[in-house]
Amino acid sequence: MSNSSSLNEFLLLAFADTRELQPLHFSLFLGIYLAALLGNGFIITAVACDHHLHTPMYFFLLHLSLLDLGSISTTVPKAMANSLWDTRAISYAGCAAQVFLFVFSLTGEFSLLTVMAYDRYNAICRPLHYGTLMDSRACVKMAAAAWASGFLYALLQTANTFSTPLCQGNTVEQFFCEIPQILKLSCSDSYLRELGLIVVSGCLVFGCFIFIVVSYVQIFTAVLRIPSEQGRHKAFSMCLPHLAVVSLFVSTSFCAYLKPLSISVPSLDLVVAVLYSVVPPAVNPLIYSMRNKELKEALRKLISWILFSSGNIAIALHK
Repeated sequence: MSNSSSLNEFLLLAFADTRELQPLHFSLFLGIYLAALLGNGFIITAVACDHHLHTPMYFFLLHLSLLDLGSISTTVPKAMANSLWDTRAISYAGCAAQVFLFVFSLTGEFSLLTVMAYDRYNAICRPLHYGTLMDSRACVKMAAAAWASGFLYALLQTANTFSTPLCQGNTVEQFFCEIPQILKLSCSDSYLRELGLIVVSGCLVFGCFIFIVVSYVQIFTAVLRIPSEQGRHKAFSMCLPHLAVVSLFVSTSFCAYLKPLSISVPSLDLVVAVLYSVVPPAVNPLIYSMRNKELKEALRKLISWILFSSGNIAIALHK
């Protein structure tokens, strides 16, 4: 296999070598995927339908849920299909699309988490100017910038990855098309191009991370100066879910991409990939709704309306 032009498909890593365990992995991924669909779907619907949630914080949360759905829908359905049909194949075009959509979702999500940190900073540290700084036009521009940054970065990474000649076979040691695993198949000496992308990626990620850290240092400094305990509790309730989501996103991503190559074994890489690509989209809705009274009330109304509508439909059909 001389180069990537002769590749028609890639072979993904199977979760188990025995056919008997494949339905178990299918059921596990199906449960996680349904949880992510329901959780993020409920948040999107509640924020869109409840006018009480038409604020910058929930506007960005809606976009975060959309990106979470995109992220998990890029990898998990294909993995479930492979487990169900006992196959490992993914087409060359499908692999490229998977890389693009996954990088797009992750980059857009991290950009959006940075924007959300800025929103929390303005709400707590600059409350008198919050309405001016975070008006509807500014929120739309920041959300669009997050999506655009994800699109451009994903386009750059996908083009770089699939323009590299591949001559080390077509077996990807991961359950989805992950860039580091594809680059292991490369026979090119284009170190400068890859190094340039690594530097650009590192600067972007490090810049966003530092911005979030600095924002929260100032936020917690301002919160500790609030005289009333109720005020401090309300401020912490606004910030802690976002901080928990950022911590989960950063910790799992760093474990995946910054772990030493010496401990890179397929089984460990598989577990780490599940942690950063599958767990956060399923857990994020739970984190945001756990201590948020407004969101829980909106979700309760939405579920009650769904149950009431379902009951009326069932009665009508029975008649």
